[in-house]
Amino acid sequence: MIPDDRLYTEQHEWLKLEDGEAVLGITDFAQQELGDVVFVEMPAAGQAFEAGFEIGAIESVKAVAEIYTPVGGTVKETNSQLEDAPELVNEDPYGEGWLVRLQLSGEGPDDLMTASEYESLLAAG
Repeated sequence: MIPDDRLYTEQHEWLKLEDGEAVLGITDFAQQELGDVVFVEMPAAGQAFEAGFEIGAIESVKAVAEIYTPVGGTVKETNSQLEDAPELVNEDPYGEGWLVRLQLSGEGPDDLMTASEYESLLAAG
């Protein structure tokens, strides 16, 4: 199930836009590919990033995957629950497993996919 209330990247990240802010996470496909998440490295609140920059990493039993922001903005909040329970990324990637909340800097997403476009990307394999 791919929620249709957000946008997606080719790197299997999702972005939910809410009143000048964006919540960022990884997709269900990404968490399945990674396997059991054991650690999430996230930026500090107040850090500013341009679109396309690495903002953190997710470490699993199989690999380490970098997290990139598809939009420019300042980190407003990180998901502190992930410090003690990184497995939330596996259990609920579109809900409790979100990663960061960004205050948008005006750089809107321009090359993101809708849920149906992302579903087509996955189907094309």
